[in-house]
Amino acid sequence: MTTVPFSMRLDSKLKARLEKEAKRRDRTSGFIASRAIKLYFDELDRLNKELDDAEAEADKGIFISEEAMMAWISSWGTENELAPPEPDIFPLAKPRKKVA
Repeated sequence: MTTVPFSMRLDSKLKARLEKEAKRRDRTSGFIASRAIKLYFDELDRLNKELDDAEAEADKGIFISEEAMMAWISSWGTENELAPPEPDIFPLAKPRKKVA
């Protein structure tokens, strides 16, 4: 992979921490910073995918009602703990066209 120069300003405490970790790992501070930035973006990509997946799921219009969720949560830690609820809210079916 081709690398390109990049500079940035850091808080002095963060810079000292970066340099200390680089020395401890026998790496350059640039290597540690680059790795941290990559991990940050990998996590951001994962989070964005989860949000996109959740939005696509919500767009289907299938949900668990507040009443069912609250009944389940209220049962936690009791003798009669309920199983996780199943969806009970569904999109309305489109009306069929009448054939004359």
